[in-house]
Amino acid sequence: MGFFKSLFGGTDESPEEKKQRETEREVDVLKTDGRRALQMGQAEFAVKCFEKALQLKDELETRDYLAQALIRDDRLDEAMQQLSILHEAQPENVHILSLMAKVAFMMEDYGKMTELCEQAMLLDKDNAELVYLYGRAALGQQDKVNAVAMFTKAIMLDERLADAYLKRGEVLLEMGDLDGANEDADWLMERVEGVDDVMLLKARVLEAQHNDAEAIEVLSLAIERNPFLTDAYRLRGAARLRMGDKEGAADDAKKVLELHPEEMEGINGEF
Repeated sequence: MGFFKSLFGGTDESPEEKKQRETEREVDVLKTDGRRALQMGQAEFAVKCFEKALQLKDELETRDYLAQALIRDDRLDEAMQQLSILHEAQPENVHILSLMAKVAFMMEDYGKMTELCEQAMLLDKDNAELVYLYGRAALGQQDKVNAVAMFTKAIMLDERLADAYLKRGEVLLEMGDLDGANEDADWLMERVEGVDDVMLLKARVLEAQHNDAEAIEVLSLAIERNPFLTDAYRLRGAARLRMGDKEGAADDAKKVLELHPEEMEGINGEF
């Protein structure tokens, strides 16, 4: 009998080996279903798939998928726990530290985010994204000067890093450096087409420069691209009012209320 099994490709399989093979198959199915669920935006179901797969077999890859699913499901504390396990297993993995820093940012734990960025930068000091994240952590702690310095360093490491230009421009505008903010806004307007935050930054800079007419043009274009951009209606309404266009300002105010009717409660007769 053993001769025929060998001849036709059969093997003697122990119960333990059969059970292991079936477990491996079930784990593969669960991971596939979990990845598919993530792609379809079904984060809660994906979490269940990956948790079940982990119960059957503890794998770092599965924990990575689980962390991603937990982030999508807004279960950030649990995601951080999974990422911490991954970090312990791979302490020099910069990607894991970077993802942990992003989760800390989502949790608004800027102190933790700073620590994680510093750990990662010890491993890869010339990583532009890490330097940018470090700047976001500084900004979260209201350290605007250091934030600008980090955004500038990130740009020096990667001159194409649009996010760094955007955040630096926003902070420079808050700090009153209109020339610097305008340079960043213009760089973005020339290279990043149709991004809401970019157009809003440019419009805010123009309004700060008392150039309401041009600000209105930029905001009108932004609204044309995205009719649901509430901040654009607010800014344009204010600019129109300053230019004496009360009817246009009222139209923009009405649009804001259409998009956010809950704001009606805070409006008085002078709105």
